[in-house]
Amino acid sequence: MPAVATELEIDRLIRELEEAVEQQAATSEVLEAINRSGFDLGQVMQIVVSTAARLCKVGPAGIFLLQDGVYRYWAGQHVTEAYREHEKRAAIRAGRGTIVGRAAMEKRAVQILDALEDPEYEDKEAARVENLRSMLGVPLLRDERLIGIFALARNYVEPFSDSQIKLVSTFANQAVIAIDSARLFEQVQTRTRELAQSLDNLRAAQDRLVQTEKLASLGQLTAGIAHEIKNPLNFVNNFAALSAELTDELKDVLRPAALDAALRVEVDELAGLLKENLSKVVQHGKRADSIVRNMLLHSREGSGEIRSADINALVDESLNLAYHGARAENPAFNVTLHRDFDPQAGEADVFPQEIIRVLLNLISNGFHAVTKRKAENGYVQFEPWVAASTRGRDDCVEIRIRDNGTGIPAAVKEKMFTPFFTTKPAGQGTGLGLSISHDIVVKQHGGAIEVLSEPGVFTEFIVILSRKARGKILER
Repeated sequence: MPAVATELEIDRLIRELEEAVEQQAATSEVLEAINRSGFDLGQVMQIVVSTAARLCKVGPAGIFLLQDGVYRYWAGQHVTEAYREHEKRAAIRAGRGTIVGRAAMEKRAVQILDALEDPEYEDKEAARVENLRSMLGVPLLRDERLIGIFALARNYVEPFSDSQIKLVSTFANQAVIAIDSARLFEQVQTRTRELAQSLDNLRAAQDRLVQTEKLASLGQLTAGIAHEIKNPLNFVNNFAALSAELTDELKDVLRPAALDAALRVEVDELAGLLKENLSKVVQHGKRADSIVRNMLLHSREGSGEIRSADINALVDESLNLAYHGARAENPAFNVTLHRDFDPQAGEADVFPQEIIRVLLNLISNGFHAVTKRKAENGYVQFEPWVAASTRGRDDCVEIRIRDNGTGIPAAVKEKMFTPFFTTKPAGQGTGLGLSISHDIVVKQHGGAIEVLSEPGVFTEFIVILSRKARGKILER
């Protein structure tokens, strides 16, 4: 009899030893898998659940995490897809009605020997359909604070052993460590992204500062050149105008002279040709003078201080100024103005006078385009109009200036922001308006300016301005 007892004891010890070795090996496998998976929390949880389920010889097993006061299914393995979806939809609260709620309420490992016979277990229909009998719930604790529940269920009635409960508790602790590691990793990643964005912003600010310095140096150089050109140009213009008058005086002086008819005709032709040439010198001299004045305007320092301004008010003021200016220059000028201002456009940080300057230029270009098209149409069957609209966005505001004028060919559109490029007749344009407007919007305000056009149909300029200023480096 004693010999039999000894053999039974040895068999029990061997089984326990084999079980302990298996559990130890499984624990090592889980740790190794966690190391391989890195910060893929979903994969780590799946490894923990499947290993625990295999060692404890259970079917359904899952981890439920605490979210907004309820426990929701996060990872696991189940008997059927329908039961998995049932678990995902469930929002379990602490209480005696479920294994998850019961473990959450007691904050310790708890068992239900038979779910179908337990008087407090509520979801008996699901347990019967899925044949869920013995259950184990183990809390996931972080610094004594409950963050979730590890739940397992068998398809037969058999209590979980102390070694199995201890094993599941170990895996629960590893799950908590994995959750914390993933949370810290995400925080590091978020902070890294924030720092990377800050670095990008800093680099953009640095580039803008360099560009601003370049513009300032170029502006000083341009101003110096323009001043040097202005004086001799004034002499050219003045002497050309004076010489044109002298040709008339020369003709008057020669009129009493005794010249034969052929010679007088030749003198008159030469005088007329000289006067015509001088008038062209005057015309082009005036354009050159206009270019010089715009160069000086282009090179001057930024006007005023950046401040928050009502965009709709700026656009409306610019529209009125441009219209009345065109009427003052040509009383016969007439065009229909359309306004479509979004109340949500609100305010933006800008240099108000500079933005008005841009809008005046774009609106004036629209006036020129519709006037030209009306002239080409013979002043019939064409109603010229210019429309100004605004649209508010979350972090920016959009301004559109549209006209039904001559439109812009593709070849011209590619060059239109190039300094001194113009399609207007001599004396009517310097080719600096759009270049200056581009610099003000893009380089000074950090915005964008785009153009849409269909020749013979319309042209639309789109100005996009950020609501918030990007610092004093915007000043030129």
